[in-house]
Formats: sequence, C-alpha cells, structure tokens
Amino acid sequence: MSFTAQELEARKQAIAKSRSEEEQRETPARRRIAIVTGSTSGIGEGIARALAASGCNVVINGFGDALAIERMRMMIEAEHNVTCLYSNADMTKSEQIEGMFSTVKEKLGPVDILVNNAGVQHVSPVEDFPVEKWNLIIALNLSSAFHTTRLAFPDMKARKWGRIINIASAHALVASPFKSAYVAAKHGILGFTKSTALEGAQHGIRVNAICPGYVRTGLVENQIADTARARGISEEAVIRDVLLAAQPTKEFVKVSDVAAMAVFLTTEAANQINGAALSIDGGWVAQ
Repeated sequence: MSFTAQELEARKQAIAKSRSEEEQRETPARRRIAIVTGSTSGIGEGIARALAASGCNVVINGFGDALAIERMRMMIEAEHNVTCLYSNADMTKSEQIEGMFSTVKEKLGPVDILVNNAGVQHVSPVEDFPVEKWNLIIALNLSSAFHTTRLAFPDMKARKWGRIINIASAHALVASPFKSAYVAAKHGILGFTKSTALEGAQHGIRVNAICPGYVRTGLVENQIADTARARGISEEAVIRDVLLAAQPTKEFVKVSDVAAMAVFLTTEAANQINGAALSIDGGWVAQ
C-alpha cells in the first residue's frame, strides 16, 4: 500500500498526537498545579524546578531579591513550557496563606500538589533561646503546614486526588543539642503528616514526609556558623565532627536527591506510600 505525501504527513501527525496523549496519561503530574513554599532558594527551589520539569504548573513562594526571583520564575516557564507564579505570602501569617491559595485558585485552579518546605533554624542553648526565635520557628516550620493543608484538603477531597509532601528532617526522627525549637517543630510535622495521611487515605490524598540529613544550603551554612559559636569550635570542625559525623556516607545530601524523591511521590508508582517518613540521610537514623 502506498501513501501520498499528504497522507504520510497526516499519519505522522496522528502518531505524534497519540504519543503525546499517551505520555500525558503516563505522567500524572503533567499540568497539575503545585505550590512549593519557601522555594526561592535551596531545597524548595530544587523541588519547584523538578516539578516543573515533570510538567506541573508551579507556584514559588518566599523572600529574596525581586529581580532574582523574577528571573527564576521566567526561567522555569521558558525551560519547561509551564506556568510559574510567584507569591510573596509570609508563611507565618494565616491570612496571607489564605490569600495565596485564593489567588492561585483564581489564576490556575485548585492545588493538586502541596510541598511544605518553608523553614528557618536557630542554634542556641535552651536557657538562652530567644522567645521570638522559638515562636518564629514553630510558626514557619510547623503551623504554616497546618494552614496550607487545611486549605488544600477540600479541593483534593472533591477531586479524589492530592499529594502533600512535608519537608521534615532527620531531626524529625532524632535530636541534636541546641536545636530545641527546630527539633520540636520537625517532630511535630512528622506527627501532623501521619494524622493527615490517615484523614486523606480514602479520598485519594497521600501525605508523606521527606526527612533529609544535612543538605548544604544557605540554611545549613548559617547553622555551621551558629553551631561553631555555640560549641566554641571552628566551622571546619562543625562540618567534620558535628554535621557529617552523623551521616555515615560522610557526604552532604544533594538538593537534587530531595527533589527527585518529591517528584516520585507525585507519581502513581507511589500511590500506596502514605504517612511515611522517608529518610535521605546517608544512614544517619540507621545508627
């Protein structure tokens, strides 16, 4: 059987369309809407970029240089052919979180994927721990996840599908001295993960926590300096004897390691992973 040039071109276009539709069926995250809090740098930025690469429209959130953030937003759109919005909502303020969700729903639609990543750290002996730092850490690292989750759940339940990923820490499972607020918040986020995972289980919602060890981000760089002061040792000694001493691989976790796990949790292959604490820590909590 022979075909004319026009018939061949029509068949090629039909095959291409069929492949495109098949790819969309095989990639559940495609064109889904994802919010990643605290994503203008570090782990959050890595996760936002990875979700965009998987086909999601993404909402980045956080503080920083306005021009740098706009450059990042435009780059994500250009590189991955998705829509990327920026929200400067302060995640310690419930009314601003509500405003962010309202704007996203108006401009893009209901949220399918929520990554609670926003966080801050402070290192200090408990008797000297500033009360305002305690309140900030609990508000940003723990309470913000409550507010985002309560706002995401109704639409996820209505659509019978949703993925919530809480970026916890190895400190959600074990403790370290001088980090009372951070450890309390991260233990709290893991309990919150388990509770909400049970609530969403029969509604197609999966809630999990990723528990990284030390990732060399700006947050950890600050910890190195603070820990050196708190313990009266050099920054080199902090890296060698405090941070990487806890990780048997003696290597920092990479941002890309955490981002890849986050994307995996949005796929159908992870459908039966729910309420889990997924460690990426080089074996830290295995000791």
